[in-house]
Amino acid sequence: MTHGVSDHPQKAAEFIADSQRAHWHDGALWFVRDKRDAAARSVPEWEQLRETAKQIKAHSLSRLPDYLEEFERKATALGAQVHWARDAQEHNEIVYGILKAGGVRRVVKSKSMLTEECHLNPFLEQHGIEVVDTDLGERIVQLRQEPPSHIVLPAIHIKKEEVGDCFHEHLGTEAGATDPAYLTEAARQHLRERFMQADAGITGVNFAIAETGGFVVCTNEGNADLGVSLPKLHIACMGLEKIIPRAADLGVFLRLLARSATGQPITTYSSHFHGPRADGALHIVLVDNGRSALQQSEEHQRALSCIRCGACLNTCPVYRRSGGHSYETPVPGPIGSILAPSRDPGKYASLPFACSLCGSCTDVCPVKIDIHHQLLTWRRELAESGHLDWKKRWSMRLAGVVLGRVWLYRFAGKAMRTVMPLLPRFLKYNPLNAWGKQRELPPMPRKSFREQYRRRHGK
Repeated sequence: MTHGVSDHPQKAAEFIADSQRAHWHDGALWFVRDKRDAAARSVPEWEQLRETAKQIKAHSLSRLPDYLEEFERKATALGAQVHWARDAQEHNEIVYGILKAGGVRRVVKSKSMLTEECHLNPFLEQHGIEVVDTDLGERIVQLRQEPPSHIVLPAIHIKKEEVGDCFHEHLGTEAGATDPAYLTEAARQHLRERFMQADAGITGVNFAIAETGGFVVCTNEGNADLGVSLPKLHIACMGLEKIIPRAADLGVFLRLLARSATGQPITTYSSHFHGPRADGALHIVLVDNGRSALQQSEEHQRALSCIRCGACLNTCPVYRRSGGHSYETPVPGPIGSILAPSRDPGKYASLPFACSLCGSCTDVCPVKIDIHHQLLTWRRELAESGHLDWKKRWSMRLAGVVLGRVWLYRFAGKAMRTVMPLLPRFLKYNPLNAWGKQRELPPMPRKSFREQYRRRHGK
């Protein structure tokens, strides 16, 4: 069922209205993309790693039920309790049930896009449980009462001056303080208190290994380790697609993940969990929430291979210039524009059209998902299912009429080459031309391609 409709063009226009922030956001993400490129070039077998990862993921998805059941058996043998959730609501109820049974009132949570997808925080807070996000970026956006705008860099849209104002209001730091070291230390002391007070720790899962029943959580701050080391109760929430077959496969993904995400050789902490601690309990919640349906889609199944590195976001010219909140979905950017319509095509119909089809996302994807091809496929599917905006439908029909008739195509081209240079600017760039709000037409050529080709080749 559709609840409201996401309007990416309008939200993007609001973000771009602050030109200075938009340019700063663009540059910050391109800096990360540059680091990714340097890290990739430092590994001679980079393309071989990508191809291997692609094949491992394809194999895992082809036998997904088998590997999930094997993981459940092995994890249970290690002492973990495994739960299955059909959707976000069931996931939230399972987590709350575990916390309620344990008398938990305070929870520390490491960054988890799955719990963002399921809106776990507000659900638990409605039931009287305090949830503190312990990733620094996540904590910043939580204090500001807004969602993350990036799957790896959740506060990338926020400037240090705004962080200073936020910490002054909520943590009591000095007014006007902007020094990153000072603000980070303030956050560290604040979070340390929350760690000490917590009754339970919740983490996501980066990779779950069917062969061993263990799973891996990757962080740069060590917050996940601390969050599950002090409390005796650990709840790990994972999407079904996180499974990989063997422990031997893990090294392939760990070499790709950090380099693709931030340009690091590896995340600072790659923590392995095999069963609960001696005096504690470990619960693993396996969540579907539309993944099985996506797995059945021949066109879009490959999107489940995503390892949430964020490389496609960092390179995407649209995401960099429109901000993550314009997508209105927990996973924004190119990969989010595939995943969101699969859950609710009516609500997220605008997202596959928020793409230039430049293919840069596909080029950097560490598991070689054909992202821009899938977005193009989504456009066709949305049009066929009646979710295409009427302005786009009629403009495409008009384009089809012109492109389907050689004489009309030639006439239209000649008319444009003749008339456009003569028109004053206000007739070309005005409120009726939405395309021209942030774009400039290239200079009109004097001759058509066909005319130039004939002149050069005599044909």
